Amino acid sequence: MQKKLFLLDAFALVFRAYYALIRNPRITSKGRNTNAQFGFTNTLVDLINNQKPTHMAVCFDTHALTERHTDFADYKANRQETPEDILAAVPDIKKIIEALNIPVIAIDGYEADDVIGALARQAELAGYDVYMVTPDKDYGQLVTEKIKIYKPPYQGGSIEIMGPKEVCEKWGIKNVSQVIDILGLMGDAVDNIPGIRGVGEKTAAKLLAEYETLENILANADTIKGSLGEKIRAGKEDAIMSKKLATIITDIPAAIFHEEDFRIKEMNKEALKEVFDLLEFRSFTKRLLGEGAGALPDQWRPSSNTDTGQSTTGNFKVKANTNQLDLFGNNGAVVPVTADAEQIQEEPDALPTGPAAANIHNTPHNYILLNDEIAIQQFIDSVMGETEISFDTETTGLDPNEAELVGLSFCITKGEAYYVPCPADRNECIQLLNNFQPLFNNASITWVGQNIKYDLLMLKWYGFELQGNIFDTMLAHYVIEPDGKSSMDLLSAKFLGYQPVSITELIGKKGKGQGNMRDIEIEKIKEYAAEDADITLQLKNVFLPLIKKEQVEKVFAEVENPLVKVLTNMEFEGIRIDEQFLKDYSIVLQKDAMEFEQSVYEQAGVKFNLASPKQLGEVLFDKMKLDPKAKKTKTGQYATGEDVLAKLANQHKICNDILSFRELTKLKNTYVDALPQLINSKTGRVHTSYAQAVAVTGRLSSTNPNLQNIPVRTERGREIRKAFIPRDENHVLVSADYSQIELRIVAAISADVNMCEAFKTGKDIHTATAAKVFNVEESEVTKEMRYKAKSVNFGIIYGQGAFGLADNLGISRTEAKAIIDNYKKQFPNIQQYMDNTINFAKETGYVETLMGRKRWLKDINSANFTVRGFAERNAINSPIQGTAADMIKLAMIKIDAAFKAHHFKSKMLLQVHDELVFDVLKEELEKVKPVILDCMQHALALPNDVPTNAEIGDGENWLLAH
Repeated sequence: MQKKLFLLDAFALVFRAYYALIRNPRITSKGRNTNAQFGFTNTLVDLINNQKPTHMAVCFDTHALTERHTDFADYKANRQETPEDILAAVPDIKKIIEALNIPVIAIDGYEADDVIGALARQAELAGYDVYMVTPDKDYGQLVTEKIKIYKPPYQGGSIEIMGPKEVCEKWGIKNVSQVIDILGLMGDAVDNIPGIRGVGEKTAAKLLAEYETLENILANADTIKGSLGEKIRAGKEDAIMSKKLATIITDIPAAIFHEEDFRIKEMNKEALKEVFDLLEFRSFTKRLLGEGAGALPDQWRPSSNTDTGQSTTGNFKVKANTNQLDLFGNNGAVVPVTADAEQIQEEPDALPTGPAAANIHNTPHNYILLNDEIAIQQFIDSVMGETEISFDTETTGLDPNEAELVGLSFCITKGEAYYVPCPADRNECIQLLNNFQPLFNNASITWVGQNIKYDLLMLKWYGFELQGNIFDTMLAHYVIEPDGKSSMDLLSAKFLGYQPVSITELIGKKGKGQGNMRDIEIEKIKEYAAEDADITLQLKNVFLPLIKKEQVEKVFAEVENPLVKVLTNMEFEGIRIDEQFLKDYSIVLQKDAMEFEQSVYEQAGVKFNLASPKQLGEVLFDKMKLDPKAKKTKTGQYATGEDVLAKLANQHKICNDILSFRELTKLKNTYVDALPQLINSKTGRVHTSYAQAVAVTGRLSSTNPNLQNIPVRTERGREIRKAFIPRDENHVLVSADYSQIELRIVAAISADVNMCEAFKTGKDIHTATAAKVFNVEESEVTKEMRYKAKSVNFGIIYGQGAFGLADNLGISRTEAKAIIDNYKKQFPNIQQYMDNTINFAKETGYVETLMGRKRWLKDINSANFTVRGFAERNAINSPIQGTAADMIKLAMIKIDAAFKAHHFKSKMLLQVHDELVFDVLKEELEKVKPVILDCMQHALALPNDVPTNAEIGDGENWLLAH
């Protein structure tokens, strides 16, 4: 078997892993951020599992200075402080590597690049195929037919392995030895290597194509004409020094590759378990240390003479997308990216994994089966006087609109719970539930549930409702820790130290082979279901004092908890869809898309795969040469994203046609063809599902369909709203939308005089802003001025600076800076609000909305300005977005109550951003509209008397109503 050595550039992979999840960090029960540890371990496991190396090592930098620092005192001087979470992660990562019996290599006086280079050369001589696992471009100088760069997958793509051919193509050079020449010419901003000022990558490649080496370029500097020649002559010394700094040292004075030390060996299970327990890596513990170790690589299967008798791991399969985040830019700079972060986050959080963890097998409990009418009636009679009951349903599926009831569980006292199985026959099930009607109708009972909206929906489909108040433990945790995950198993582990029975233990893992709760023997399902109700009650008793301690009672009691029943009713109602319209529109979109596609081929003079970014880039920039400065992605192909094409669209029709083709195909595939598939078989309507505990700002999100993403900015996108129609000819759709609510909130909480006055007097805020910023009368404000003012109004509260505004408006950075500077002069309280909010966050660790919703900002005092800057932008924006979220939620609660008070038959159906959609009985229309507006405009009073305005309309479909 061919020997394969993989050498990992530790810090490059650690930084990548950390920044991949910066927006959705993995936090342990002790409050530690484990992004770096988790991502690096995933990379390591993925490599061993999929690439089957025979040998491996992980190389680190040390704190010792190197020859480069001696040669150039400012070497790497511009680098940011390493994020504190990464510093804290390194010892854990080294423990994981060592527990896997992989050598950690670090040599004082040399960087990891040098160590990898030396190892690669020595291993090559020993006959190995060597793979340098790194996103760092500098390694291209080391590549040979036997030594290659291995880049883990990126954004759902495949791995990238770069040999001499690929490296030369990427840089536009003839041989890999020129990599250090090109680096000497262009420098490296990240490492503070100067290069020749004013010489970039493309210029460097052209010079090398003519002169072959840096030395030859410098020798012929006097013959190079114009400003380029002047730059080269002036930067001669910097270029020579830069080439030396960029050269990876491979002649480390020691034979550091010792073949047997690098061989993949059996892991140290006890050491690995210790660090996984500390980091709360439950899934990794299962994979590497659980049952079913047969799937492991041979090197990691326990040998007979060392097996301790413990069962070893399971599947050892890493998700395809967990490593697909190459976060390093062309200069090696770390770029925070969130692509595929959600897939990474699917890795289950920690549960206690040690032998002392509490579970159903070692914890005393009394779970009682109620499976006859007498026992059920005795139970109901015994709990009618209770003021609090924990409640849960067991069902046949995850969609409450399609699932069937399997059973009910109840808990009143910790450790004692009851399970009632439900018949599969619907009528028999309803007959059973009728016994519980007096209990369900008891308004003095508070029903405690984990994501109780699901249970309320299940009951509603059978014709029953819980009349009493509710207490949702998922939402209680959400207001306490909005960044944390809220599944019951995770909360139980974190707050109770108890590991619940896993659903997969009963019905198996997701997939075709997964069973159904009806398939489970009654004793097992009784234990599982009753345990859920028991744990939920215990969580409620933990969260109630925490809610008070964190001072989030108001947002929980007045916003989140009351909204549950409102959303239940909205989801149950659903909305009618015009299938014929969608079928017709799909044909139109297909026809128009084909016309744009054909137009693209005619302009390009060649037919190609328009859906392939690689082929498209080659056609636009190699064949048609639309942009001589076209940028390439980190994988070496041309960037052809929407932002790139949009900038070229005004000059080149083909780009506009490509954008149109993309828009039409996305509309067709994502919305027009998908919506009919979501129509409920029982109702003929679409029932979206709202999630309250997802967005940290408090905004609702929705799925199946995701209403928040239905496009509204283009005419073609807006047409999709025509498909949403009233339930029948006696109804009409009504849409009510808040007007510029976030800007009103900014004005109110900043108390800026000019902005508050504009809203109080009913002025168009963007026109009023433009008049102030450009120092003209409002009557003299042009359309362009208003557009620029609007961009500043919305951009500044999201942390947009001059660079972002310039890019957004297509103006110079100088003009953008002047606009922002003038904006801050005219609206001084806006800047003061931002400064004060950041200072408040630094002192308290959080920011809050007007209703007291808190956003915790762990990194607000980080020494790393990228990490700190991200937290500061969240500090500024969260009170604004969060207050807007609170306001529309309060409006929904008020509207729901008002509809009941007026005995309206009209229904609230949808919430999308700052908009509400209603199915209104025509005869109620003139009564309903003012009630809606009144509830929305008085949902939450803003400070400084800033008015809250809403607009309302009606029509035969959503588009016309809006």
